[in-house]
Amino acid sequence: MSSIKLVATNRKAYHNYNILETYEAGISLVGTEVKSLRQNKVSLDEAYVRPEKGELWLLNAHIARYEASGPFSHEPRRPRRLLMHRNEIISLASQVQEKGLTLVPLKVYFKDDRAKVEIALAKGKKLYDKRETIARRDAEREIDRTLKWRK
Repeated sequence: MSSIKLVATNRKAYHNYNILETYEAGISLVGTEVKSLRQNKVSLDEAYVRPEKGELWLLNAHIARYEASGPFSHEPRRPRRLLMHRNEIISLASQVQEKGLTLVPLKVYFKDDRAKVEIALAKGKKLYDKRETIARRDAEREIDRTLKWRK
């Protein structure tokens, strides 16, 4: 049985994109980055994944510096390589290139003491799609309130 400890989620991704498929990828980190992850000091708000030269790279993810390391810590927004099977990387890269889709990180977590990133193949939402989603959510909340009030 595997234990999963959630570190961070990208809540904006669900608002800005329609999620089509999700994948799990390992992430290549240095020691101080792992220590910062264990302290939940990571932000995926502006992060994205880009395929380059047969590899996937996590870009613009902010992992805070580890205080105890002094001046020898890592760069907070450095590109980090994602670890997946070669055929998965080729498939994702071709879908991004051909269909105009994008790769977005959704979660960072520890699975059996290994740092993992859940990435999604996603399509960007238009402004009217975002408004429709918000309106539907508000309507569901209103229905739940009235049903709760009647009980």
